[in-house]
Amino acid sequence: MKPSRTLFRALPVAAAMAFAFAPHAQAQSLVELYDAARGYDASYMSAKSLYDANLAKANQTLGGVLPNIALSASASRTYFNYRPDVPAPPTVVSSERYFGTGSAAITLTQPIYRPAVWATYKQGGPLLQQAAAQYEAAEQDLLVRVSQAYFDVLTSEDSLELVQAQKKAVGEQLASAKRNFEVGTTTITGVRDAQARFDLTTAQEIAAANDVRIKRLALDLVVGLSNAKPKRLIDNSQLVKAPTDDVTIWVSQSELASPAVRQAQLGLEVATLEVSKAQAGHKPTVDAQVSYGGIRNVAGSSTQSVPSHIYNPSAAIVLNLPIFSGFATDYRIQETVSLESKARADLEAAKRNTAQATRTAYFGLVAGLSQVQAYEAAEASSQSSLDANKLGYSVGVNINIDVLNAQSQLYQTKRDLAKARYDVLVGTLKLRQATGTLTPQDLQPINALLKP
Repeated sequence: MKPSRTLFRALPVAAAMAFAFAPHAQAQSLVELYDAARGYDASYMSAKSLYDANLAKANQTLGGVLPNIALSASASRTYFNYRPDVPAPPTVVSSERYFGTGSAAITLTQPIYRPAVWATYKQGGPLLQQAAAQYEAAEQDLLVRVSQAYFDVLTSEDSLELVQAQKKAVGEQLASAKRNFEVGTTTITGVRDAQARFDLTTAQEIAAANDVRIKRLALDLVVGLSNAKPKRLIDNSQLVKAPTDDVTIWVSQSELASPAVRQAQLGLEVATLEVSKAQAGHKPTVDAQVSYGGIRNVAGSSTQSVPSHIYNPSAAIVLNLPIFSGFATDYRIQETVSLESKARADLEAAKRNTAQATRTAYFGLVAGLSQVQAYEAAEASSQSSLDANKLGYSVGVNINIDVLNAQSQLYQTKRDLAKARYDVLVGTLKLRQATGTLTPQDLQPINALLKP
């Protein structure tokens, strides 16, 4: 079983407010932006409110098994007018008067045997655990969304910087081609190739700059800050290590710890108890009732003219046996049995989907780490190729297009490498999310890779 852990921490509202109204000349770390998002993100706050509501709903089930106490009171004033319709003896005379009556009673009812109420009470525990699993899933979703938005900004910023560097290099190559053409050491083709590549990188720069704006807006929307500025990774920092356990171990862990699986499992328990509640519609109920009440007759009553008090304490056992409900109970049982079958199928689907998501995240992380190594080797090879082409161009062995192609390949490899590194960091969080073990503490190793 998964070890228990604290689901809630105090929302860092003060920290979020400080970030929101402070100038953002200084970059924020991943942990700082996540803390800000906890006090702002609407989906997360909605999940927190839903948890509080479900907690109160689960506690409502206590009302069915605990005693119920009710107090009742009434007051009335009556006009009494007695007139005989036939001649009466001298001793019988007409009378007319007003009198008031006040009554009060307190009644305690304790359920003794109520199968439906007991099943409802037992549903309270699974409902509360289900709400906790929903909140936990929302917390993990926020962790991944903030991290994804964080590294999306870094990816777009890296792409913009590399496009600008490529544009600068192409511009230098264009100037060199023009000079060589003027002195007659190259043809106009080299100039036009360089000009075409320069125009292309200019268009790419515009698209990259727009992508940076969009990604920054998306990050601001998640964390609730204005112009959030994420810290960058330390150059050539060592990334997370590859998983040492086999994928089957991760899958087995996900079946126990995944919030989605636990929600489905608890949903099946609730559905099973719902069947018991429906079947209780054919069973009797027994309650114990104790009542203490009294009546005060001010100025008498309809039978006497003197004030009086009447006390009537009572105790009773109340039996209620349903006989016929118009087949409503039978159809209710059929409905709950079908819903129980649906909940069982939902549980199986949750297990399969979680296992598939875990395998996808596991192999994605392993492949991503291998891809980073491959891109690092490709970056070194591309740099060597560019250096060789520049040397060949300077001595007249290569033409300008060879240098331009080598430059394009190098910068494309650098962009792919940067994105692959960020994808690995997000991938390790997604793997833990798939297995249900993701916590805010998992951001700390990634946070340590950021520049101070």
